[in-house]
Amino acid sequence: MDIKIFSVDGKEKSSVTLDEGVFSREVSEGTIYYAINNELANRRTGTASTKTRGEVRGSNAKPWRQKGTGNARSGDKKSPVWVGGGTIFGPKPRDYSYKMPRKMKRLAMKSILSLKVKDDSVKVVEDFTVDSGKTRDLVKILENLSGKEKTVLVLKDDDKMLRRAGKNIPWLRMLTYDKLSAHALFYGKKIVLLESAVKKLNDFYSDKQGESK
Repeated sequence: MDIKIFSVDGKEKSSVTLDEGVFSREVSEGTIYYAINNELANRRTGTASTKTRGEVRGSNAKPWRQKGTGNARSGDKKSPVWVGGGTIFGPKPRDYSYKMPRKMKRLAMKSILSLKVKDDSVKVVEDFTVDSGKTRDLVKILENLSGKEKTVLVLKDDDKMLRRAGKNIPWLRMLTYDKLSAHALFYGKKIVLLESAVKKLNDFYSDKQGESK
């Protein structure tokens, strides 16, 4: 399938072919769900922590003798039944991250790209950079392509000047073709692909490429 290529001014320039196995396949909603959950789980820091009775600061001495006071027997003030004591089975720092099967992750990315093409949310633009590294210069280009909607810009390679220009734009996320984010793509209102990135995506996510690895 063919899609139009736009200039940085937002004018139609030519066209490029999209691999139908990548951009026009049947959408797998299940893999998209698992891919997004996987990314969110991998971001979790898992820093919640409580202290057990062995970690709470305090004396190990009995608050009163075992018998004869009329009070309930007690071992020490760090007991979980006392205010300020330890916590039973409380949370401890943990790692929530896990690996997702490679084939499933590839299918999720292709499903999202296909879904965005179907929704007419994908736009291909000629290769460009921002030599000045200024945010206003990049914003001017993006306004011609996607307005100021939540945008994902997919690059062929990591462009330092583009990164510098885009780091202060809250509605922009920049990704390279081989390091896509399911969460960013799925929730992005507009997906802007550089012309060179399209060719790389065709090769990187093609079925033949997946079978060879």
